[in-house]
Amino acid sequence: MERKIGTTSRGIRCPIIREGDDLAKIVVDSVLEAAESEGFELRDRDVVAVTESVVARAQGNYAHVSAIAADVKTKLGGETVGVIFPILSRNRFAICLRGIAQGAKKVVLMLSYPSDEVGNELVSLDQLDEAGINPYSDVLTLERYRELFGNTVHPFTAVDYVEYYGDLIRQCGAEVEIIFANDPRVILQYTKNVLNCDIHTRARTKRLLWAAGAERVCGLDDILTASVDGSGYNARFGLLGSNKSTEDKIKLFPRECTDLVMDIQKQFMERTGKHVEVMIYGDGAFKDPVGHIWELADPSVSAANTPGLEGTPNELKLKYLADNDFAQLSGQALKEAVEERIRQKGDDLTGQMVSQGTTPRRLTDLIGSLCDLTSGSGDKGTPIVLVQGYFDNYVS
Repeated sequence: MERKIGTTSRGIRCPIIREGDDLAKIVVDSVLEAAESEGFELRDRDVVAVTESVVARAQGNYAHVSAIAADVKTKLGGETVGVIFPILSRNRFAICLRGIAQGAKKVVLMLSYPSDEVGNELVSLDQLDEAGINPYSDVLTLERYRELFGNTVHPFTAVDYVEYYGDLIRQCGAEVEIIFANDPRVILQYTKNVLNCDIHTRARTKRLLWAAGAERVCGLDDILTASVDGSGYNARFGLLGSNKSTEDKIKLFPRECTDLVMDIQKQFMERTGKHVEVMIYGDGAFKDPVGHIWELADPSVSAANTPGLEGTPNELKLKYLADNDFAQLSGQALKEAVEERIRQKGDDLTGQMVSQGTTPRRLTDLIGSLCDLTSGSGDKGTPIVLVQGYFDNYVS
């Protein structure tokens, strides 16, 4: 009997991970125990994905706000620091901001508007239109912002992030001035020492700042790139991808973990004889249609992956075949014609009409997004995700 199930995604429960745990063994044990419990079998090219959070926890990759403060002070001078384009998040940025504020005498906080980089809105585009504001050119002071828009709160968290960030900076002993602008060069009217906090546009922001005469420029990816007084660190991403652990401590994005994914793959082969692909995943890439929030707060969807997950899908569009090439066929004849076309497809369908409409994204971004949605970010207790059948097609 032919298979009737395509791709499946299962959240796998495992023990609570602590620093120093043998994560590779825990992952393999947990998946195999789940397979035995639920009555399924592993197949070649199944994908086992592990959330970056438990990897960083096993590594002990944590840092206190005092380490952030020390690094910011060393790299940006400790006087007036421009902090530009942060995302609006108590989990992702507030603890970092606490450390940044402790490393400066004054913070000029420049918020992008109408939303941050990942879609959290301060105001709506309709509100900007009604107020006659052009976000590409207009610079707003805090007073002007309040005059136009009042006290705005996030639709899901009910937090006024403008007030929250301002109060947080003052509580850390620094003076604060808040402005709203989308051209990074505006900050240079206030200070030549800048910490740009954007994630995916950070390289361009740095380039524009340096070209406009900045004296010191750091991104979040330049802070805690090495240990400060024994702290955790990330040589590649610094503070990017970090999130709250406690009120004065952050968990950083995991350090180099290619060895981990290769070890997990090896252990699955030794124990099952199956070639399993493995990845460490962070935030997925998808947009909420109501709140307009993208995920993508991590610098990369995949922190590490086995080589078999490189590349993009190479798929035919079944709808195109049915409506065009085989429009005259139906029933079994149509099924057989489509199956034969799939068997004959080449290794690279790039640019061919028959692949038009298939998702043009990297495999790691697609699979990581699926895993992020499967595991969730709360109390599901499934930091491991098993994806089966992802590389199957209609003839598998």
